[in-house]
Amino acid sequence: MHNAQPWRFRYHRGSRVFEIRADLERAMPHADPDARGLHIGCGAALLNLRVAAVHEGLHPETLLLPDPADRALVASVGLTGAAAADSGLGALYPAIRQRHSSRFPFDDREIPQPLREALGEAARAEGAALTFPSSWHLDEVLELARESEARNMTDPGGDTDLARWTRLDAASADTTDDGVPYDAFGPRKRGGKSPMRDLAGLREVAGRDAADFERNPQLALLSTPRDHPEDWLRAGQAVERVLLLATLEGLSSSLATQPVEWTDLRWALRDPVSGTGHVQLILRLGYGPEGPGTPRRPASDVLEVLP
Repeated sequence: MHNAQPWRFRYHRGSRVFEIRADLERAMPHADPDARGLHIGCGAALLNLRVAAVHEGLHPETLLLPDPADRALVASVGLTGAAAADSGLGALYPAIRQRHSSRFPFDDREIPQPLREALGEAARAEGAALTFPSSWHLDEVLELARESEARNMTDPGGDTDLARWTRLDAASADTTDDGVPYDAFGPRKRGGKSPMRDLAGLREVAGRDAADFERNPQLALLSTPRDHPEDWLRAGQAVERVLLLATLEGLSSSLATQPVEWTDLRWALRDPVSGTGHVQLILRLGYGPEGPGTPRRPASDVLEVLP
């Protein structure tokens, strides 16, 4: 959330094991009281590590939550032997540096069905499901998004999160390596149905334009069968795998986390037919401008190498 980058890596040279650790100082107790979003973020970082390992010809032996007594240790990855030739992960490597959220309007060109199916398969490979709601279900998702955005605009705790993790001026944007700079906010939503979060909140951003967004947004729901920390880590890996593939296929994307931050609204996002599954994220996908990227912390801040 908000490009907080709540992860750290610790590499043990002797055993060739990476630890992925949650950076709890970057948690958002108000918007993410159960640390669900934090685990999803760490899961995405874990997937990138796995992709990089396979790209280098190594097999990433992964354990989730390996030490129940250490709540910050979310995963370990041992580099054990040669990578499997059919994992498909290595091919995603070029997209790691390219992928970022675009908060700009997309056009109404429909995503081909074979690509939708490939994105769904990418999610399934990580133990999650990706579905594209349509008809009345899509209308319901959009209504829940509107409700959550209205709540966020009057939620004082949400303002605290935005104040910490968004940068409203060039000076602060140029001197920080986390958060969302103002030029990545995208335009204010003037019209359209896309569930866009206004990262400015009630604050004014000088020179910011307004624009019409998609009339028929293409949204995808990423869900898991259960709703525990291990499932959140799987969801993070799944969403990153989906987004890396989407990037390689020429799609732009952004995340809509607003409805899943409210317990009652998140419950209503579940599969309307079976009533099962736990929606972890809403993805907005389509063809449109990439938009500017957001900064990343230097390796020296997030990586510790031990003997």
